[in-house]
Amino acid sequence: MPRFYCPVTLLPGTEIDLPAGAARHVQVLRLQPGDSITLFHGGLEGTGPGGGEFTATVLRMGRSEVQVRIDTHHAIEREAPRAIHLLAGITANERMDWLVEKATELGAASITPLLAERSVLKLKGERAEKKLAHWQAVAVAACEQCGRNRVPRIHAAQTLTDWLGQHPSTEGSGQRRVLSLRPDSQALTSLATSAGPVWFLSGPEGGLSATEEQLALAHGFIPTSLGPRVLRAETAPLAALAALGWC
Repeated sequence: MPRFYCPVTLLPGTEIDLPAGAARHVQVLRLQPGDSITLFHGGLEGTGPGGGEFTATVLRMGRSEVQVRIDTHHAIEREAPRAIHLLAGITANERMDWLVEKATELGAASITPLLAERSVLKLKGERAEKKLAHWQAVAVAACEQCGRNRVPRIHAAQTLTDWLGQHPSTEGSGQRRVLSLRPDSQALTSLATSAGPVWFLSGPEGGLSATEEQLALAHGFIPTSLGPRVLRAETAPLAALAALGWC
């Protein structure tokens, strides 16, 4: 059954006009009145029953409007057993799109693109806002495809210094890990038996600078290794998510 992100109030028994994005997708698929679809609002506050997904029936197809009836709410969640928040150095070209897409599929609770010293892509102003909207749309599309009913938040791109200023090391009870090639790094498997949220930091192409890594360590991040091989910047955080997402 086709799935569509619908960030509006969804209440069984009501009829609504789909938002423009969802309506366009329904029309592209050439669905017809009577066809069934699945809607989810991402667990947004003020949008009816929390989380889950809704079956709906197409009632009317206009030139640009699609009206549906919300039928049933299903309290289904497909989230990882613990929240993993990814802090990823911005990679070049379309690799960051790929990272956001796959991190969403693998269950990342949130993604913060980091303006690292070695990041090739530099963002600010209107360009940064457009990139943020684009990456959030990539995450939405990934949720539609993979079955997640909660869309991970893509935070505004920022430097590691700014992020640390907003999140002191005394905040929360979760763990902080940074991918590192240091000889004293702990194996990723050391996290397998721990509980609670994890903030996972990884660098762009070329990794974090020595200054950035030392700054992370000074703020409670534990150096962590994925093993003897050196993975690409867009592969390493995904390997960590795949290993930890279902522990």
